[in-house]
Amino acid sequence: MPRRFLTDAMWAKLEPLLPPERGGMGRSRHPNRPMVEAILWRHRTGAPWRDLPEEFGPWTSVYTRFEAWTKRGVWQRILEFLRKEADLEWVMLDGTILRAHQPSAGKRGLWNQALGRSRGGCSTKIHLICDAHGNPLDFLVTPGQAHESRSAEGLLCGWQAEYGFGDRAYDGNPVRKAIEAMGATAVIPPHPRRKNPAAWDSHLYKARHAIEHGFAKLKQFRALADRVPGSGVRAG
Repeated sequence: MPRRFLTDAMWAKLEPLLPPERGGMGRSRHPNRPMVEAILWRHRTGAPWRDLPEEFGPWTSVYTRFEAWTKRGVWQRILEFLRKEADLEWVMLDGTILRAHQPSAGKRGLWNQALGRSRGGCSTKIHLICDAHGNPLDFLVTPGQAHESRSAEGLLCGWQAEYGFGDRAYDGNPVRKAIEAMGATAVIPPHPRRKNPAAWDSHLYKARHAIEHGFAKLKQFRALADRVPGSGVRAG
């Protein structure tokens, strides 16, 4: 029996956010809960869609449902719902590299696929903003060689918080101004090349481990960590 991910409490929150289970002309569809479990299983294991266990139903149905929901913005709607429970005392920025699986690396149009080339080969970078507990608020996907600071302003726009955290990569005037525009205080260690370092709270900065833990949880999903084709990573 494949591992299940959703508790009944989780499903009670998730179910109203999904499209109805019945298609047009009264046709019955596969129930949503097994479809979501199958999608989670596939992303957690990184297995090809064709290797989904039979208990989940036809793999083609699962894949079709996943793609349809992606195009309809269902996953974005779920993220927006989860934001309502965010702890916005602090917001944190970070980026991480995802190495491309070989079939992804061989595709044409690397920039359209948010893939870039660097010394480590083909890669994608996820830029994440999270709340005080490391829960994602929003993200952008860029080619792997893109600098974190270039995505920071877009991620910070529209949020309000008391503190904005980032590592040395974010120690630039545009990022600091974006944090200030939120009504927040920047908690960013100074870059060694900065001539006039800004003051920062080194003790409070220790709380930044929350976003690192958040990335660690995301990378437990192998389809994302290995940038497997069809993983649902979309360029932002």
